[in-house]
Amino acid sequence: MASFEELTALALALPGTHQEETWEQVTLRAGRKIFAMGRPESGEAVVKAAPAEQAELVAAAPGVYSVAPYTGRFGWVRVQLAGLEPDELRELLTDAWRSVAPKRVVKEYDG
Repeated sequence: MASFEELTALALALPGTHQEETWEQVTLRAGRKIFAMGRPESGEAVVKAAPAEQAELVAAAPGVYSVAPYTGRFGWVRVQLAGLEPDELRELLTDAWRSVAPKRVVKEYDG
């Protein structure tokens, strides 16, 4: 069972990541690009994903994942954090971070 605090800690452990409050939400960013966001008290987060990945996640675990409001048409998923183990959350966040982080930083991280 993952928590919003774990989400924040895992995201901030990725290179070049920082946290900002925007739209009354915590946004997690690589540079200026958002890859995850949410409200700590909600028990959920919205995470960037590719449309194909979004479809797979929602089909595999509809109680945990759903199409995010507003940004869902771009692949973003809403995640019920209580339904995820920390390792699953780490993988989801790392994939989201890779999609927005500078290629050089991703390459260094993978190296």
